[in-house]
Amino acid sequence: GIQFLRHLERNRLLLHLVDVGADPGAEDPVESIRAVSGELGRYSERLAALPRWLVINKIDLIAPAERQEVIDRIVGQLGWEGPIFAISAATGEGTKKLCQKIVEFLRASPLRASP
Repeated sequence: GIQFLRHLERNRLLLHLVDVGADPGAEDPVESIRAVSGELGRYSERLAALPRWLVINKIDLIAPAERQEVIDRIVGQLGWEGPIFAISAATGEGTKKLCQKIVEFLRASPLRASP
């Protein structure tokens, strides 16, 4: 709740992690992203203004030939314009690149004063 959102304000970067390839009864990743984005905005303009990256997880559960189509659908429905990373936490695919980009971002981003 509120305590978690307050904790997020101390960050310089938010990773918006969503699962794809999950069971058919799982929540739609687009709706999940929209819900969290709405919560961030309702809580604080400062929090909503933090850089956010979209991290699409469980790509190992999608056939390689279909992955880009799934990613493009999510990105298109959201109108997402920030960085996008497709990973598999289970297999490690894409995680090294994501970690490298996080480190680069943090090194290039000055520390901010706490709210």
